Amino acid sequence: MNIHVDDERLAAMKFGVGQSVRRTEDPALVRGEGCYTDDVAIEGQVHLAMVRSPYAHGVLRGIDVNAARAMPGVLAIYTGADLLRSGYKPQTSKLPLKSGDGTPMHKTMRAALATDKVRFVGDPVACIVARSGFEARDAAEAVVLDVEVLDCVVESRDGAAPGAPLLYDDIPGNVVLDYRFGDAAKVAEAFAAAAHVTQLHLVNSRIVINAMEPRAVVAEYDAQDQRFTLHVPTQGVMGSRAAAAELLGVAPDRVRILARNVGGSFGMKGAIFPEYVCALHAARELGLPVKWTDTRSDSFVSDHHGRDHEFSLELALDAEGHFLAVRGDGTANMGAYLTGFGPLIPTLNVAKHLNSVYRTPLIELRTRCVLTNTVPVTAYRGAGRPEGNYYLERLIDTAAREMGIDAADLRRRNHIAPDAMPYKAPSGSVYDSGDFRAILDEALLAADWAGFPARAAESAARGLWRGRGIGQFLEVTAPASNELGAIRFEADGGVTILTGTHDHGQGHGTSFAQIVSEKLGIPFDAITLMQTDSDALTAGGGTGGSKSLMASGSAFFEASDLVLDKARAAAAHFLEAASTDLEFVDGQFAIAGTDRRIGIMEIARRLAIAGPLPADVPATLDVSHMHQLSPSSYPNGCHIAEVEVDPETGHVDVVRYTSVNDFGTLVNPLIVEGQLQGGILQGIGQCLIEQTHYTTDGQLASGSFMDYAMPRADSAPEIRFISHPVPARTNPLGVKGCGEAGCAGSMTSVMNALTDALASHGVGPLDMPATPPIVFAAIRDAQTGTR
Repeated sequence: MNIHVDDERLAAMKFGVGQSVRRTEDPALVRGEGCYTDDVAIEGQVHLAMVRSPYAHGVLRGIDVNAARAMPGVLAIYTGADLLRSGYKPQTSKLPLKSGDGTPMHKTMRAALATDKVRFVGDPVACIVARSGFEARDAAEAVVLDVEVLDCVVESRDGAAPGAPLLYDDIPGNVVLDYRFGDAAKVAEAFAAAAHVTQLHLVNSRIVINAMEPRAVVAEYDAQDQRFTLHVPTQGVMGSRAAAAELLGVAPDRVRILARNVGGSFGMKGAIFPEYVCALHAARELGLPVKWTDTRSDSFVSDHHGRDHEFSLELALDAEGHFLAVRGDGTANMGAYLTGFGPLIPTLNVAKHLNSVYRTPLIELRTRCVLTNTVPVTAYRGAGRPEGNYYLERLIDTAAREMGIDAADLRRRNHIAPDAMPYKAPSGSVYDSGDFRAILDEALLAADWAGFPARAAESAARGLWRGRGIGQFLEVTAPASNELGAIRFEADGGVTILTGTHDHGQGHGTSFAQIVSEKLGIPFDAITLMQTDSDALTAGGGTGGSKSLMASGSAFFEASDLVLDKARAAAAHFLEAASTDLEFVDGQFAIAGTDRRIGIMEIARRLAIAGPLPADVPATLDVSHMHQLSPSSYPNGCHIAEVEVDPETGHVDVVRYTSVNDFGTLVNPLIVEGQLQGGILQGIGQCLIEQTHYTTDGQLASGSFMDYAMPRADSAPEIRFISHPVPARTNPLGVKGCGEAGCAGSMTSVMNALTDALASHGVGPLDMPATPPIVFAAIRDAQTGTR
């Protein structure tokens, strides 16, 4: 790779922090040159298929595999008993959560293949390995299960009810956790003294995550090295390596994880799923590479689902509309087994977001995490952050309507002021920065809030009902965990940067390169990101919780300083000058007051070919740095939506959408806007389109794209994106996470807009998803007096 010296001077100008650089990852992907896990083909590989329970709940009496074993191409069949004999450990949640009485959360122990009971439709009970995928799937259909079918439960409120069917004998009432947050006595006093109390019962509907790329795996085992290799889509290779090693009962260095391109995740692909353990077991037993790729229909019942909470909520206000306290009491559906993060989402994560951008002095939350005979639930874009904001914003709009106060003014009366920073919230968070009232006012102006009556009249002339809604939000991102930031100068003139987060649509390769390019003056095109191979990394916290830029970005920012320290010593040697006489500008060290200079890339080239060097001159510019844990960031914003409702069909269109956002320093505004757009559309999907429906006997009735609607291009309004940055004070870049914020803004603003449109015609508030049949029925019920 040949790099012209002048390119170093141009790097920061064209490709530095703040520039809308197009994603370098995209050209290969749109040409079909990406490498996803299903694209991996290893010579001699065989194929795995899963046998899943068709029953939601039952005692597994036996598995007849005789017919399947005799089918063409079948190499092996494994059941739960086989895996137990191999000593694999069960999956469980390690969250240290406790119930209100101090007792630890009950843990479920999930074997890769069920042995005693089946607990949801899709629960894997056996796996088939055959020469081809077709032969493996044909054989799987020949397996006969002997199941004593039991009564089941699919809703969390029903699962926690007295007399409900129990999924586990040692978990009373199906409640794994009765979580309490806040001072109940003080909250009760505040409600008793309130001039007004607003009450709402809200459902945060279940979502089938539906990443574009189905899950897949290719497993290998090297008998000589006694080492596993797993090709798998994941959110971080180091976390997956540790999790897989624990389940297999081996040391982490006995496992290698390779995750090249990953087609979306949204929280779901961070886990080690049962199919992966089965493939690894088969690879070791057979001495052959084993491949499994999920089908889309199976993914509906084999992937984890998201959301699925139900809360009764209250907001206490004084006579002037100042918030006194907020409290929630509800249930959260965990599915049949606890996932790693499932119980955290409706408990601590919701509690952290119930005060949002407001001076709410008191918060109380009670959440019962309930097991049901449904697909296990995990993180889905935001993982409690959109939910907490949604509950509060729905309460605020309802309170404004009940008290006759303008919805925007009610928010202004309760905003945390900029001069209150750092602000200790009752959730325990400490906000470092924010300009919440200014963001609201800017959004109102940009959305032409004052011009709404004219637009509503125009809609009415076409027979449509128009509504508007505000969705102000604040997210508490995951704290930036210890994260690798390594910079390596290659012999061909390129630069490799290494980190342990993982890109599955976020544009890491572009954004991280911008940071290094600006700091070091390295040509942007010379930089390549490596985060896909656990053997190439020393540590990594993975991607999740909107923390990647705070973690990896900060790591590269700090690592670049270390490169500069080494480069300064080398430049002093090559220029025959004192290091104190050197200035670093535009990627080059120059002797002050002269035209003698040398660039970073030239220093790296000379070091690579230099002979013996003085002791104070580094042999290379390579560095491997670990960014230490830093606090959460607090991205926030205000989104304003307008919807039109067709009362004759119940169809709802989002017709205007304005967003003003504080994501701190924008490394790449183009990528940030794209991330926001994706989250907004997913929020719209949950509000108006996506409906997960279980029958009373536990069958997923919406188990395909024929039955489960997804947002499409025509579901997306034109989204106006405005940045109002207030740089974070808790990381060196000043950045705040943006990847999940779109959901927090759209869920609140769209449902508030729909509520506004319906309320003006006497139709009561609705829950998500407000699909056309649901909206139509609510309108007709209101018109006939049955609702």
